[in-house]
Amino acid sequence: MLTELESEVVPMWSTVALSLVAGILGVNAVPHFVKGMMGEEFPNVTGNAPVRNAVAGFLGLLLTAMIASWADLSSHPWAGAVGIGLGGLSMAIFHGLGGAYRLNTALGLPNPPRQLHSTVA
Repeated sequence: MLTELESEVVPMWSTVALSLVAGILGVNAVPHFVKGMMGEEFPNVTGNAPVRNAVAGFLGLLLTAMIASWADLSSHPWAGAVGIGLGGLSMAIFHGLGGAYRLNTALGLPNPPRQLHSTVA
């Protein structure tokens, strides 16, 4: 039988884990959805076409909302916020470093041309 402290800690860790996954999925869904909406190709394991990215991004956002609702964020708001933040930051770094292009290459899939933006002083 779980003690009162143990019964509180177990749900908190499930909140952290689900929030981490929601942060990862949510931030990953954004570039796919935006590139798809803009009609641009972006690396995607289902194919680089804009429509495939739009669908993948939409489904990723939908899944993110479902997972976030299961995370019970109202019971552990700080733990959930930390989980979402760390998950989102890790995926932002992944995409910022060209991780989607590297993943396509590792899987032997074609990559669309990467658009690198330069800043003008």
